[in-house]
Amino acid sequence: MIELPRDLPILERRAVRVVVLDHADRVLLFHTRDPDRPARGTWWELPGGGMDPGETYHDTAVRELREETGIAVTGDQVGAPTWRRRATFLHRQLRHVQDEVVVAVRLDGPGPDVDETDRLDYELEDYFGFRWWPLAEVVASSANFYPGQLPRLITPFLAGEEIDEPFELFS
Repeated sequence: MIELPRDLPILERRAVRVVVLDHADRVLLFHTRDPDRPARGTWWELPGGGMDPGETYHDTAVRELREETGIAVTGDQVGAPTWRRRATFLHRQLRHVQDEVVVAVRLDGPGPDVDETDRLDYELEDYFGFRWWPLAEVVASSANFYPGQLPRLITPFLAGEEIDEPFELFS
């Protein structure tokens, strides 16, 4: 068991991350930063977020995609939660400890521009860009990602493998 740093109050929650693929196998990632910790630098992050009470992982994936990207999907388009992980990171004066599942959503056409209309205030500050990455570029990249093992695990995940990722201390 990894001991958590005792640096900030802890928020424990369940969360969903979404691998959104367009028809050309490009993956949507947000360019992200933590304004409270500029020294942390930037990273590329999958869309997603915490589950609200009573939500299923399907519900959360659909809601988070709409809020963060403007992309409207149905629960039927959300794949199975075959990638499971536990992670911790610092954000907005809290240490988040999350039990996450990663799901896939495949779009029929090209990846659209991101619509920020329904984003939360902090998301408008934290996400300063987005990119539809060709899958091969994600796999080959040495950029910083959240989840940190995204380049190594995305291919087996998309191939349908069950993944129980070890604990990640992201920040």
